[in-house]
Amino acid sequence: MADRKRVLVLGATGTVGGAAARRFLADEEFEVVAVSRRTPGYAPHERLRHVAVDLTDAAAVAEAVGSVGPITQVVYAALFEQPSLVSGWTDPAQRATNDLMFRNVLAGLRDSPVEHLSLLQGTKAYGFHVGRMRVPAKESQPRVEHPNFYWLQEDALTAAAAERGLGYTIWRPQAIFGDQIGVAMNMVPVIGAYAAIRAELGQPFSYPGGHLYPVEAVDARLLANAMHWAARAPAARDQTFNITNGDVFAWPDIWPAFAEMLGVPVGPDERLGLATWLPEHADVWDRVVRRHDLMPTTLDQVLGYSHEFADEMLAYTPDGSVHRARSAPLFMSTVKLRKAGFTEVVDTEEMFADLFGMLRARRVLP
Repeated sequence: MADRKRVLVLGATGTVGGAAARRFLADEEFEVVAVSRRTPGYAPHERLRHVAVDLTDAAAVAEAVGSVGPITQVVYAALFEQPSLVSGWTDPAQRATNDLMFRNVLAGLRDSPVEHLSLLQGTKAYGFHVGRMRVPAKESQPRVEHPNFYWLQEDALTAAAAERGLGYTIWRPQAIFGDQIGVAMNMVPVIGAYAAIRAELGQPFSYPGGHLYPVEAVDARLLANAMHWAARAPAARDQTFNITNGDVFAWPDIWPAFAEMLGVPVGPDERLGLATWLPEHADVWDRVVRRHDLMPTTLDQVLGYSHEFADEMLAYTPDGSVHRARSAPLFMSTVKLRKAGFTEVVDTEEMFADLFGMLRARRVLP
């Protein structure tokens, strides 16, 4: 097809970037240039090209972007996180690095005919991690001023859009879930690995977290569909949208369903910090891999930094006290997105069953 669009997906090995690349590849009108340090794990495709580049290197970014031909759409899902993850959210170096990466990409795209750019933010835009978030969080609310690389990137984007005439959409999901392993914030492989290690130890699949609170999930594939829609939808131009699956869940309540999905016996609650417990059982994971003839992966390769994120998501505290950042409801209004024309929803329990099934089919989990 001579008049194909070319979409640049940055962070292509991440949960969102991987889903976005696959979604655009499913549309014959698009070629995809996947940008990441690691080689993407998805299947080769005639309309897919991978470019490995360090986004903190301005010259390398300019050379890489210039080598792939004109770019018409961009999905920016690249992310730099500190190994300590949650504490890194307030680290000036984390903000500076993410700001630098995005500005390097914008500079590298200066001469490309970019029509639209999707930029990924999240619930931290509403400051849940530094204070109580308004309920529901709405895109029309004033910016919650706090140190956050979202604002640095957003300001750079709006300035570039005004100068170059490109359209953009900013996305604010809550908790994103997908089938990617070795990433910063995906609970699916964490839960799967925990279940497998507990089974290998002859221990039940006990809920390791803290207090119950409602969670709004976002299937990475739903977000990818929304990004694909926004790439050409006039109603999405220069807009910010919250996005969720459309339902809610609570970790303790869905835990028995996880046990059924993974074929393990559920047990009584047992408070565990997965950020430390899982790495302490890396040798047990090695036994799981051998016993079940799984894909040869270390536990680090499966988890990435996501086990650090797990304690935050599960509201774990060492003494059983209420987790401060999860002590108040985190609800996001998605009315604006629906009124703009994107109305897809996902049943969260079905999402988890599907994602666990995908990891088992790939022999990542037993």
